[in-house]
Amino acid sequence: MTTYIIRRLLLMLPTLLGITFLVFMIIALSPGGIGAALKVQGGGGGTMTSQRSVAVVEAYLQDRYGLDDPAPVQYLRWLGRVSPVKFGQRDQIAPDGSKIRTPRDLREPPLWRWYAESMPETAPPAPLPSGVSVEEHYKATSQAYAAARAAFVEQRTLLEQAIGRYLKGAGLGHAVDADGKPKAGRARGHTPDTSRPEWAEVAERGPMAVEAYARARQARAELGAAFAARPYKQAGFPVIPGVLSVAAPDFGTAYSRGRPVAELISKALPITLMINLIAFPIIYLIAIPGGMLAATHRGSVFDVGMGGLFIALWSVPVVLAGTLAVGYLASPDYLGAFPVAQLHSAHAGEMPFLPGEDAFGKWQPGFLLDTLWHICLPVLCLVYTGFAILSKQTRAAMLDNFNADYVRTAKAKGVSDKDIVFRHVFRNSLLPLITMFVNIFPASLAGSIVVERIFSVPGMGSLILEAISLRDRELLLANTLMIGVVNLLALLLADILYALADPRVVYD
Repeated sequence: MTTYIIRRLLLMLPTLLGITFLVFMIIALSPGGIGAALKVQGGGGGTMTSQRSVAVVEAYLQDRYGLDDPAPVQYLRWLGRVSPVKFGQRDQIAPDGSKIRTPRDLREPPLWRWYAESMPETAPPAPLPSGVSVEEHYKATSQAYAAARAAFVEQRTLLEQAIGRYLKGAGLGHAVDADGKPKAGRARGHTPDTSRPEWAEVAERGPMAVEAYARARQARAELGAAFAARPYKQAGFPVIPGVLSVAAPDFGTAYSRGRPVAELISKALPITLMINLIAFPIIYLIAIPGGMLAATHRGSVFDVGMGGLFIALWSVPVVLAGTLAVGYLASPDYLGAFPVAQLHSAHAGEMPFLPGEDAFGKWQPGFLLDTLWHICLPVLCLVYTGFAILSKQTRAAMLDNFNADYVRTAKAKGVSDKDIVFRHVFRNSLLPLITMFVNIFPASLAGSIVVERIFSVPGMGSLILEAISLRDRELLLANTLMIGVVNLLALLLADILYALADPRVVYD
């Protein structure tokens, strides 16, 4: 068993790589591509000036987050962040907990040999000023580099647009992409025609971009030296100093919210787990005993009535049930017995945890009862559809075992009906129930999307929907990785439970 478990754990690595790479490439090839949330934040406009500003903002954000690199390169960079094994210089941890990395390289101005003879050399970084701490020096150089990089990206973007207009005017439209930027590989062999009117803008923008590039390169060298001075604590611990280290995974920052992905998941996941961990026992405590009674009283009024009731409940869509619950059970115009949305009342933070009287002798429900009151309707919408499938599966599995030879043998030996049901039939009916459990529970971690959306529950469902609508790469990939890990572990748990439930199942 131990060897089997180790082998399954090792096989999870290539499986997770394939899942995350597939999702990453789907995002990259979708309309808007990776980081569509950043483009939404960039705004829009109809005038030429506003369009130019939006293009500059988008270019800067792409450069900042590395979105201008090929998709496989971006995936490898993401994989390096989430992997506990790190290559190269170790990251550093700022006082606010964010990770600081070595500054990325800058792309040269496009086709710079058309308008410049050579690139300026970068001078050695200046020494640390006297009387200035290493941390203060890093902050100053970081701000200077951010400003220099933003200025260069702006000049580079304007230059790319100018070159794109020149190439189209020169009849080289095949060397320009859909965004109006030049494809350097197709245009590199072209000799510029300086007599064309479009060339004047290129000749003006080119030296400005080269000069901004030189300043940004110098600022990057200064920042690299300040980073090498280790202004903050290094993350993890080294294996081979400067080459290989081990550190905690970093899921990055969500584009749509500007907050660490781990922080968002750590707040949303407990909410989804709380609701589902309340709903699951309710489903099993009702459906499994109901299925057992239906099997032991086959054809009775209870069997037919319970089966019909559960099938009728299963036939009601969750969207319809949730909408009706909000409209009738929660609306003050009708019953108004439950809250409409959220998990707590507005003043829940001021309540004691348990119910009791306050300082004025007035009874207070307490934080616990207030929370349970708010989640009644979401839990109700989660549980009612699970009764039919689980009870019918339990009933079918037990009826199949009731007809087995070992049951007839036990009856012939005089074994009591209670022992036959619980010690023989039910135990041998556990395998399909185990399969259902390990398939349903991981799916719930993806977020009870419909229920959470209807009742405005800030769980994983709402988080995933937001990530999908904005194509927030970091959120989507982190959720994909988490759900993939849970599913693979659940399948491994199913194999272990099979062996515990049925001694005939062995893994040699």
